[in-house]
Amino acid sequence: MAERSTAAVDVADNSGDKSLTAEADQSTADGVAQNRERDTDNDEAQGNAGAERPGRKASPPELHSGHKLARRYRLEECVTRLDGFSSWRAVDEKLRRAVGVHVLPADHSRARAVLAAARSSALLGDPRFVQVLDAVEENDLVYVVHEWLPDAVELTTLLSAGPLEPHDAYQLVSQVASAMAAAHREGLAHLRLNPNAVLRASTGQWRIRGLAVNAALRGISSDTPQRTDTEAIGALLYAALTQRWPYENDAYGLTGLPKDIGLIAPDQVRAGIHRGLSELSMRALANDGATASRHESPCTTPEELVKAIGEMPRIRPPEPSFTTPPEYQGTSYQQGTYGRPAPHPGVGHPVPAPPPALQSRTGKALKWAVSALLIAALGLGSWQLADALMDQGGKSTKDSQTQTQDGGNKNKQQPKPAQPIAISSVRDFDPFGDGSEKSSDTGKVTDSDPSSYWQTDYYTSADFGRLKSGLGVILDLGKVQQVGKVTVSFVGSTSVELRAASGDSGAEPTAFGSYAKVASGAGTSVTLKPARPLTARYLLVWLTKLPLQTDGTYRARVADIKVTS
Repeated sequence: MAERSTAAVDVADNSGDKSLTAEADQSTADGVAQNRERDTDNDEAQGNAGAERPGRKASPPELHSGHKLARRYRLEECVTRLDGFSSWRAVDEKLRRAVGVHVLPADHSRARAVLAAARSSALLGDPRFVQVLDAVEENDLVYVVHEWLPDAVELTTLLSAGPLEPHDAYQLVSQVASAMAAAHREGLAHLRLNPNAVLRASTGQWRIRGLAVNAALRGISSDTPQRTDTEAIGALLYAALTQRWPYENDAYGLTGLPKDIGLIAPDQVRAGIHRGLSELSMRALANDGATASRHESPCTTPEELVKAIGEMPRIRPPEPSFTTPPEYQGTSYQQGTYGRPAPHPGVGHPVPAPPPALQSRTGKALKWAVSALLIAALGLGSWQLADALMDQGGKSTKDSQTQTQDGGNKNKQQPKPAQPIAISSVRDFDPFGDGSEKSSDTGKVTDSDPSSYWQTDYYTSADFGRLKSGLGVILDLGKVQQVGKVTVSFVGSTSVELRAASGDSGAEPTAFGSYAKVASGAGTSVTLKPARPLTARYLLVWLTKLPLQTDGTYRARVADIKVTS
C-alpha cells in the first residue's frame, strides 16, 4: 500500500495515520443543500495518486429515486455515489420522517465491516452523534439508515462565511472532544472526522455523523485510532479559528497553509485569535505540542484533550449589546419631562400669578373669623394631647412595675437567629450516568463568588436528553446538624430538589435511594426549606430540569450554595 507524506495527509482520514489507505473519491454532492452527506475524500486534491484499492470493486446497485427498501424507505435523492456504494436522502414512510441511507451490494468487500460498524455505533446511543436507526442485509443489498437533520448546518458551510467566534470555537472543540472521548471508551473510533462530518444544530449543539460507518464504507483503518481522531479535532479547531486548513493542500473549501513553512500556530495566521485556543489546537495536531510561546505536552487521545480543555479559563459568550430603538430616543419620558406640558417653539411660558386677595370689608372680616377659629382649635387640641400623654405615662409606669413583679416579660426567650453551617466538602453525584460531571469544579459552589460556577455537561433538552432523571452534588456538613434551609443560586432558572440522608448514616451514602426528598423549588435563587425539622450530615442538591443557556445547550450552572440552621 502507498504511504502518505506528512505534507499530503488527508483530512478526511483525520490527518493522524500516515499509513492509511488512500482512496480517490469523486463526490457528486458539491452544491447540494445543507446537511447532506458530502463525503469526498479529497485524496486527489492532496496529491495521493496510484493508491491501491482493497478487494474487488463491486458494481453500484441499480437504484433510482422512488425505489423502496424494505417497503418502507423511499429513496429521494442520491447525494454520493462512489467506489461501489451510494448515499441517499430518503423518506421513512412508516414514521413519515426524512432519513439518510447508505447502500452497497451484499457481496461488496466492505459490506460485513459496514454492518458491524453500524450496529456498534447504534449501540452507543449517544445523542451527540447522528444516530444509526437501522442496519439490514436484504435482497443482495446492505443498507444503513441514519438520522437526517434538515435544520443542522455543516461546519464546511459555516466556515465558508468566515472563522468562528472564540466562544463558538470553544464550544465546538469542547463538545466534539467530549463526544469522541465517550466513543473511544466504548471502543469506537471515527477515523473520518472532518468539516463535512460535524454539524451545528439549530439549538447550538454540535453533532457528529458517520461514527465508525464512514470509515468502514471507505475501508479506512488506523493502528492509532485515538491519535487519529485527536489530530482531526485539532484540525477542526484550527480551521474554525483561521478559516484555513492546517496542511499545504486545499481541502473542504478551505485554503491550505503556504508551501514550505510547515505548521504554524493559528495566532500567527490571523491576528486577534484567542491564545489559549491557538495553543490547544497545536497540542492536538501532529507537532509534539510545540507552540511559539510554550512547550506543552501533546494531546494524543480525546480524553487528554478534554482534560486540557477543562484546565483552560472558561470562554464566556459575548455580552449582548442593548441599544435604544430610534423611536424611543429623545422622548419626554427618557428626558425626564414626563407629566410636564410640552413646550411650544417660540412661545414663552410666564409664571402664573396667584389669585388676588379679597379686598372688601367682608373679605377682611372672614379672614379674622377663620384665624380665631384656628387659634381656638389649636389650643383645645394641645390641651387634650397633653392630658392623653399624662394618662399614658401613668399606665406605662404601672404596667412596667406589674411586669417586673410578675416576671412576665423579663425572662421571655427570643428565637435564635439562623446561623450559617460550614460545608465540609462537595462532590458531584451522577448515579444514572457515567458517575461524574465536572468534578474538578464542584468547589466553586461554596467559594462565595457569584461569577464562578459548577456546571453540568450539556444535553439536548431540559430533561437531560431523556438519558437520566437528574444529577446533582452531595454536601458533607462534617457532622450531624440541625438544618433549617439551603439556598441555591443558579445561572438560569433551574428546577431543584433538596434530599437528605438519614441522620444516623455512618458513611456517605452512594445510592440515590438513600436520600429522601425534603423540599423542592425552581428559579435562579431557590430557598429549600424542609417542611419538618431536619437533622442530617449529608445533603443532596438534586437538579431535575435544566435551563437553556445562551450557547443553545441545556445545562445547569450552580453558582453558590449556602446552608443555615
